[in-house]
Amino acid sequence: MNVGRVVGLSVAGGVLAVIALAAVDPGLLATHDPLVTDVRAALQPPSAAHWFGTDQSGRDVYSRVVAGAGRSVGIGLLATALAFVVGVIAGSLSAVAPRLVDAGAMRIVDVLLAFPEFLVALLVVAVLGPGPVNVAIAVTIAAVPVYIRLARAQTRSLAAAEHVEAARIVGVPAVVVHVRHVLPGVIGAVSVLATIGIGTSILAAAGLSFLGLGPTEPTPEWGLMLSAGRNLLLQAPWVAVFPGLAITATVVSVSVIGRILRSRAEERGA
Repeated sequence: MNVGRVVGLSVAGGVLAVIALAAVDPGLLATHDPLVTDVRAALQPPSAAHWFGTDQSGRDVYSRVVAGAGRSVGIGLLATALAFVVGVIAGSLSAVAPRLVDAGAMRIVDVLLAFPEFLVALLVVAVLGPGPVNVAIAVTIAAVPVYIRLARAQTRSLAAAEHVEAARIVGVPAVVVHVRHVLPGVIGAVSVLATIGIGTSILAAAGLSFLGLGPTEPTPEWGLMLSAGRNLLLQAPWVAVFPGLAITATVVSVSVIGRILRSRAEERGA
């Protein structure tokens, strides 16, 4: 691994370690109660007392960014995990299903892939209604087609490999062959994609919250905080800038790690 990759992996890993700590136990990093308001301290700029300043209700922005990590990252992780599981199962089954079933499933996947993920998620939330659970479901539905497509392709490729054919010839049951020789390779390939997809899911969830379709006030959530501060950019830019930086740092760090893992996987397969 070259120096650039090592540095990128180290920086991204450090950022994600802090984000993970904030998500698991925000009390270790927060300096104030993220829900306590103080109108006398409203819209104070960053200072020693309030590192990221305060919002329009006098709440500490830094503490709210820390507290919001669990919800913002959690929705993205949950959606990616669900999309991963559904994608692997549906893609593998489609690859071994009768041709008519496989063709029908792939046409549905093609239709969903024709639209941007965020638009699909927005349409799903419009049908299900707002709320963090529905946002997670919407982001999952939007992300799952690409996992299905990759799992199907990997299943077909591995099913034609020489060691898999040899296992069939010696009489190993088809289910055992699939679970032992095909499924691990499918999971490995889709896992690399899922690492990159976490960032996309976090961004989509934050976008839906920005539009008011996710958690509601006074819940600390990055997309919701960004939305609350969009009208204060000239007066108090810190209200929106710091949640935006948190989203950017998380998504970029996840993407860096995912791309490095994908590059290493491609190098091993070359």
